[in-house]
Amino acid sequence: MKKLTKEQKRDIRAVAAKRDEDIDFSDAPAVVDWSGAEIGKFYRPTKKPVTMRIDSDVIAWLKADGRGYQTKANWLLRQAMTHLTKGKRTGSGKRLSRRTGKGK
Repeated sequence: MKKLTKEQKRDIRAVAAKRDEDIDFSDAPAVVDWSGAEIGKFYRPTKKPVTMRIDSDVIAWLKADGRGYQTKANWLLRQAMTHLTKGKRTGSGKRLSRRTGKGK
């Protein structure tokens, strides 16, 4: 993501200082068709720095494409998490076992 210019930062501060009622939206048409919308496109969960011990061949594979290996690792872990937890949440607050997928 590119850094904002000084002018962009100034404009953002100016809009943020206004009350919602004072912002003119007359040149922005209302969106009535949401069929092409992407859910979660701009959602960015908070990140937490961690230390992990990962096999060296796995790290080499993640780094093989250059920059962004941590993002790639996060994406892979998120896909695995989504796959492994899909339909397995009972709503009872029980944790899933890593090995069996059954509640503890």
